[in-house]
Amino acid sequence: MIAFPPLPYPFAPCIAEAANSFDGVDRLPISLIQPRYRVVLAGKCFFHIEETSTGRVRGFRTDHNEACHLARRLEQSA
Repeated sequence: MIAFPPLPYPFAPCIAEAANSFDGVDRLPISLIQPRYRVVLAGKCFFHIEETSTGRVRGFRTDHNEACHLARRLEQSA
């Protein structure tokens, strides 16, 4: 049985560290960046794509994978 040693310190994922950034701009940790759209179950086999800032429904799909694809596409177009 293989035992893995614990990490020496807690690891928090970041996009880039401020000290190592090439343009001097501070970056937020990934945990603080929220998606602009989210997929919400709205009924049996029915999903809404909501805008996180306003809560408005921007689309809907009957398949979860298609709803996630639409949310990603809306995120990229914004």
